[in-house]
Amino acid sequence: MTNVNEQFLVGDAADEALNDEGGNGGKGAKFSSLKSGTTYIVKLIGLKDYFQFYSYGIYNQVDSFCADKPSKKTPKGFPIDNLTPWDKAFRYHKDLSQEWTDAHSQEAQKYKPKSRFAMAFFDLTSGEVIAVDLSAKQHTTVKSAIEKYAKRKDKIAFELSKTGESTGTVVSLAPVIDMEEDLDDVQRANFEKAPAEIDMSQFFSAPYIADEKEQIEALVKAGFDISLIGLSLGAQADGGEPKYNF
Repeated sequence: MTNVNEQFLVGDAADEALNDEGGNGGKGAKFSSLKSGTTYIVKLIGLKDYFQFYSYGIYNQVDSFCADKPSKKTPKGFPIDNLTPWDKAFRYHKDLSQEWTDAHSQEAQKYKPKSRFAMAFFDLTSGEVIAVDLSAKQHTTVKSAIEKYAKRKDKIAFELSKTGESTGTVVSLAPVIDMEEDLDDVQRANFEKAPAEIDMSQFFSAPYIADEKEQIEALVKAGFDISLIGLSLGAQADGGEPKYNF
């Protein structure tokens, strides 16, 4: 079985993947919620505290997940080998598509692996390292802010915020103008005792990892006819788990 850690590209490697596309403590750490209307007061620790991964899922229909055996992809994220069930569903519709806006193209996008980024900060309110799950576009926006204020990262705190509706949310990272006025005593104390670095590997367990059976179940839940890609659901035996034929 593939070591799941191999599918996470950290720091510079994540940047290279993004450019090619054009665009707690310890094991078990999870992503911190970054819903619209949420704001964290944070300190930047490193300038590249993030990693890239590919996930699947359909908003409000199938929860996002990573494949336990990730496929080989082109620099632009197009799956080309060791295809997952979702890659096969994507390729099925993509191969039938004649243009970007036709029905098959629209269906293909549902199953396409999506480039995501885990980005870590030191939360001044809780005094703990947190990581949030960002889209490639959101990551680019936040990374640009980090680069802009890189020389002042050890002198000022930042507000990490998400605003807007599900169809048009914006994630931003903005400096706290007045540390004395805008931070409370706990936040100022935590700013001074922040760690020197963040071990991003503690968040490798944050994305949900689904095995092949779960991925096929998710395809069925999404409404995809799995027989189109040579998969079928067998009859349940003695009321147990359904059996799969590959």
